[in-house]
Amino acid sequence: MSRYSFKLPDIGEGIAEAEIVAWHVKIGDTVAEDDPLCDMMTDKATVEMTAPVAGKVIEVAGEVGDLIAIGSVLAVFEAEGAVAAEPLVEVAPNEAAEVVKPDPIPEPAPVAKAAAPALAQKVEAPAPAPAEHRRVLASPAVRERAKNLGIDLAQVKAEGDRIRHSDLDAFLTYNQGYRAAGGSRPDEQIKVVGLRRRIAENMQASKRHIPHFTYVEEFDVTKLEALRADLNETRGGKDRLTILPFLIVAMCRALPKFPMINARYDDEANIITRSGAIHLGIAAQTDAGLMVPVIHDAQAKNIWQLSAEVKRLAEAARTGKAKSEELSGSTLTLSSLGPLGGIAATPVINRPEVAILCPNKVVERPVVKDGQIVIAKIMNMSISCDHRVVDGHDAASFVQAVKKLVETPALLFVD
Repeated sequence: MSRYSFKLPDIGEGIAEAEIVAWHVKIGDTVAEDDPLCDMMTDKATVEMTAPVAGKVIEVAGEVGDLIAIGSVLAVFEAEGAVAAEPLVEVAPNEAAEVVKPDPIPEPAPVAKAAAPALAQKVEAPAPAPAEHRRVLASPAVRERAKNLGIDLAQVKAEGDRIRHSDLDAFLTYNQGYRAAGGSRPDEQIKVVGLRRRIAENMQASKRHIPHFTYVEEFDVTKLEALRADLNETRGGKDRLTILPFLIVAMCRALPKFPMINARYDDEANIITRSGAIHLGIAAQTDAGLMVPVIHDAQAKNIWQLSAEVKRLAEAARTGKAKSEELSGSTLTLSSLGPLGGIAATPVINRPEVAILCPNKVVERPVVKDGQIVIAKIMNMSISCDHRVVDGHDAASFVQAVKKLVETPALLFVD
């Protein structure tokens, strides 16, 4: 047996530290080489670290939520056989850590006289799951909640391709007798870490620094929905269009006349950068929280290309496969709740951008046209703007320009 210190490698983003968002082992566990060790999160990606050697875990570097410096000891193993010191390697974002394992050498590596002060001697985490349990798909946030509730994820039925928070809720309700107890559940304490903590910090900074105002307008999308249905029928159900790519085209066509909306504001340097290209962030809900993948140069893409890109980026965000460059550089954000869109919204700006749009759900209701009551498909569009940069008149004028294009959809295809 020899003592093996595994240092946190450079994750390839030039970062100085990463946050522990989940442990898959605890002190005293025996692991095989390449078994899941923990999940580390940077500003843009979650990386799964794997055990570099087979052996017993004797020390770990902290608890969930702690920040660990690159190059510092992440875990110490009582390894099986003699091993060399652990090299530092680069790891691609959103991928499992690929650590180069050196060949055993005759002499064991020097044994440290004492553990580093930062190493915690105890981390409350579940024992490593059997191999078949590790095939269960779930985000670090879902795994952490399941651990806190004492739920074996292998026993939870997933509605989709992976276990989500809603699946845990259903398990609690129907499998642990809470219905018999009057529908109540035990209190939960959830530590705010990882992506959820970054969301909280970013939203707090946005509301603290940005004076928001919101404008809402009503769109008649009857003609647009008819056009969308015709296009989907023509393509025989292949790559069906949602309403989002049409809205994106309308926004891209209207924005050149309102450059202050497609901008970023550095309030420390007092510099507004009006972007020549439209890099549109698409807010996507994931198990871990809200992420904003970016359609770069949206103005250069057609309806079908935008539709494919929206679907691809949303899936990449949900599965944790979005690349760093796909999660940064947005100049304007579109946030849609789909059928949950409600009547109106007051979306929070994705700082340092200066505006965010939110289409609400499409509903059929009676409206008056030319003195007659008719049934129309109506959708509200909400926009929140940074009042330091965007005047109310400009925000309203921009939305009216988008409205004209949406209500006369033939204009979307006219150069």
